Amino acid sequence: MNTQEILIQAKRESNKAPYSTEEKNTALRAMAKALIDHTDDILSKNKIDIENAKNKISEVMLDRLYLDASRIQDMAKGILDVSKLPDPTGRILSTHTLENGLIVNKISVPMGVIAIIYESRPNVTSDAAALTIKAGSVCILRSGKEAWNSANAIVKALQEGLENVGMSKNRIHLIEDTTRQSSYDLMKANGYVDLLIPRGGKGLIQSVIQNATVPCIETGTGICHIYVDKDANLDKAVKIIENAKTQRPSVCNAEEVCLVHKDIAQDFLPKLKEVLVEQRKAQDKIPVELRLDPIAHQIIDGTLATDEDFDTEFLDYILAIKVVDSIEEAIEHIQEHSTHHSDAIISENEQAQTKFSSMIDSAAVYINASTRFTDGGVFGLGCEMGISTQKLHARGPMGLEELCTYKYIIKGNGQIRE
Repeated sequence: MNTQEILIQAKRESNKAPYSTEEKNTALRAMAKALIDHTDDILSKNKIDIENAKNKISEVMLDRLYLDASRIQDMAKGILDVSKLPDPTGRILSTHTLENGLIVNKISVPMGVIAIIYESRPNVTSDAAALTIKAGSVCILRSGKEAWNSANAIVKALQEGLENVGMSKNRIHLIEDTTRQSSYDLMKANGYVDLLIPRGGKGLIQSVIQNATVPCIETGTGICHIYVDKDANLDKAVKIIENAKTQRPSVCNAEEVCLVHKDIAQDFLPKLKEVLVEQRKAQDKIPVELRLDPIAHQIIDGTLATDEDFDTEFLDYILAIKVVDSIEEAIEHIQEHSTHHSDAIISENEQAQTKFSSMIDSAAVYINASTRFTDGGVFGLGCEMGISTQKLHARGPMGLEELCTYKYIIKGNGQIRE
């Protein structure tokens, strides 16, 4: 089907009577089983995507595209986790009775048709489908061309799972056109798409924000900061930064900038370099390239940073480092350069912790912990549709509640307005 035909079919499906909680949970369990049952086919299609992408995207981006049996197991587990969460629809959010006896109920309801434009992460396919099904909506998935074969195999498996338990496969759609035109078609699909969510790089997100005429949510590029305060436990700080930078550098909650208080810079920076560079070389791991401001460059060896380095989401083994005079300067730097995704302070000083957490205006603010925890699954949301860096409707990891809207149901007994 072409994109317009998919839009029409998705809208028609969303207008049907809603499924019950048990029907949705049964469908999710069947989707998880079908995903496992089709592991071999999904991996064979993923191998095609990997071969096509080699020498075209970086090694860390290839890792985002890569699937193995363990990752498919994790995807299936994510679906099952969603099936165990409370149904977000049909809840009475508030109720009150007017003087004339009218009972005003505010009820959570499905969004309708949710479209997701994403790039080279096949697991987004199953995460988005599972959350949308549980939230009572219909999803339209638009994968990047690098991951299309993988996404197509995953969608076919999920649709088979739906049909095995009597639910329409039209609850999940995958756009077949991987040109830019299909993205623009979704952005302009007024009357068909109730919510559009982009998941990908800065270019994709900005294109959606600037061009969409349907409601959309700005998901975050992650220029995530960690500030090491003068009262930090330095061993703890090194451990946290190593995790935030190297555990999976290609994701949006990986650290990109490290700010270090001048009072501890002489002691701390050599410790950090030893772990991120020297030890990783000795272990045959990719060392982190340190891009240093002039003060840090006087203390340790590395690449002299440019201004642009402090405004870049590297998604790679690269870390920009700046020495600051005070916590106030650290906060000011983050306020100016952060994408309001995830930022952290390492400090044993409670006053510094409070000041930082109250002043930093990001979706997730950490105290003595890695930024890598900003994740729907880790937050107990089952899995996530993305990380919202805006303030209206949704902020931070978007789970089931953020994929619903509400309406008022008013019950009367013959009341009329005079």
